[in-house]
Amino acid sequence: MTSAFNEIKNKAIALLRPQERAELAHELISSLEKEHDSGIENAWDIEIQRRVQEIKNGTAKGRQAENVLAEIRAKYS
Repeated sequence: MTSAFNEIKNKAIALLRPQERAELAHELISSLEKEHDSGIENAWDIEIQRRVQEIKNGTAKGRQAENVLAEIRAKYS
């Protein structure tokens, strides 16, 4: 690997906030897609905001992770 790659990688890893690293990873992965459909990305952004608002409003119905994982394991075992 080139020294430029290693320098960029080390700087990216040194980002303090996990959110910044996640956003960078998302941008890099998105850049690999041959056809970027902004309509789909925009629709997901709207859906994410809707779900976040439901959680903040207390209208979202959550489930225990253990129960969800048990159902998945049972379905695929």
